[in-house]
Order: sequence, then structure tokens, then C-alpha cells
Amino acid sequence: MGCVTQTQTQEYAENLTLGQVVAALERLYPLDTAQSWDRVGLVAGDLDQPITRIHLAVDPTMAVIEEAREAGADLIITHHPLLLRGIHSVATTTAKGAAVTALIVNDIALYCAHTNADVADPGVGQALAAACGLTGTEALAITEGQELGRVGDLAEAMTLADFAGRLHDNLPPTAGGIRVAGPASGQVRRVAVLGGAGDSAFDAVRASGADVYVTADLRHHPALEAREEAALTGGAPYLVDAGHFASESLWLPGLATRLVAELGAAAARLEVHVSQVRTDPWDFVLGASGPEASGPEHTQGDHA
Repeated sequence: MGCVTQTQTQEYAENLTLGQVVAALERLYPLDTAQSWDRVGLVAGDLDQPITRIHLAVDPTMAVIEEAREAGADLIITHHPLLLRGIHSVATTTAKGAAVTALIVNDIALYCAHTNADVADPGVGQALAAACGLTGTEALAITEGQELGRVGDLAEAMTLADFAGRLHDNLPPTAGGIRVAGPASGQVRRVAVLGGAGDSAFDAVRASGADVYVTADLRHHPALEAREEAALTGGAPYLVDAGHFASESLWLPGLATRLVAELGAAAARLEVHVSQVRTDPWDFVLGASGPEASGPEHTQGDHA
């Protein structure tokens, strides 16, 4: 930020400030609830700068920053951190450097709420649970003293195909859609969810008694091993990979509502908008199969 003029000082006094927004965010998503490896909080911005328009997104990509700039946003709040790992340059020859430069040049602040939003109540887990049709839920696991993921029961049992179809309808569209492991006719009632990458939580999922596990970024070996283990005990839990972006983007509308409520009267002149940029990295898929290909008859020769 450059030198603050007298006119800017008057504007600062009349408008909601970044400092006020940051304080509200940290009441909703305390920094000390983030996992020890995470990097959350304010990334760029002057706590005294006025905030009139906030842009919410999953990822702080250049497309999101440009969308925010065109919309006249003063602040971007994202789920994923921009600077999770150390960097040694912010030159525009790198993607992160270009992002930092674009933020500063355009006077756009950036704030990230990641695992502290995952463990919040309500947070990312509750948003994904609601999309699955769950109401009352409990923690899937306790990690570093914080509740992570959710588990609960559907109002009534349904087939895996029907469950996956309903979830698909409640998720933002992506090129990859969702991947399902398990027979289309399998019965599900108890559901475990963990937004984002979740193949490290299989032990907790099995302990929860879930019939199906909804998460993202399932790698070949952990997913295959989980299905092999499940085959020894009746077939569950089945797996639904809902996609990283899709499973976590569900949190953004709730964030908008909670933030405005937390700011109270100070938000009277504030606009909060959810980004329309799809930051899922995939653009198209070839050869995908539907639920009719599931089950014992699904062999290596089938399209998948």
C-alpha cells in the first residue's frame, strides 16, 4: 500500500475496515484451531483499508483474482492458502509471484481460512454433510484436538446409485463429476464425510460404521486397499470421490451468511459474493462409465 491521503483517511473512518473483517473471521474460525502444518490468516492487505466488497473462492488463482478485480472487490477470502509452502521469490515469472503482485497492485487483500474452517461448527464438514442429506452429525475423527469430518445417518436407506445421484445434483458441476466404488444396488444409511483429500481417514471411517465414505482425491492404492478390506466384512464402506473443489466449495455460501451476521451493523454497506470461477483443474473426461457398469461383472476389459 502507498501513503494514506487525507481523503483516504476519511474514507477509512466511514467504511468497514479489513481489520474488522479479519477480527470477525477469526472469531468464526480461530487461528489456533488450524492444523499445525497449515498456513492460515491474512496473506496480503492493510488492516486499515476500507472493505466494501468481498469475494469468496476455494482457491486464490489468477482467474479468481482477475474476477475479483473486475468486480471491484477489496478482499478475497479463500479456503486454500496461497503460500502453504515456503517460497523464495515473488517475481511475476512464477504463478505465486504473479498472484501476490496482482493482489498488491490492485489493492486487494487476501485472507485464507483452511483447516480452521474444516473443523469449525458449522464449517466445511457440515456443508458437505448437508449436501449428502444428513442432519444431525458427530465428528468423524479428532485430529490435534479438533473435530474433523462428520458422520451421520440418512433419514432412510437408499441405494448407492441413488445416493450418489442426489449428491451429484447438490454439487457444483465439474468435468470429472464424482467417482463411486461399490455396487449401484448397495444399501447405504450411515454416511461419513470429509471435504478435500481424505484417504488418510479410512481407519476412522471403518470405526464409524459408515456404509459410504464421501471425500475427495482418493489415490489408487489407499482406495483399492480400502475396498479389499471392505470385501472381507460385507462390502462397506463404499467410496464416493466428490472432487476436491466441489466438496469444499459448498462451504462458501454459508461463510457469506455467517460473516455478514458476525459483522452485524458494520456490514450495512458490505457486498459479499461467491466466485463463479471453477478452480477444479480438470477440463474434460473420456471413457467414463455409469452405475450400470458396477458390480462383479465390471472387469478390466470394461470402459472406466
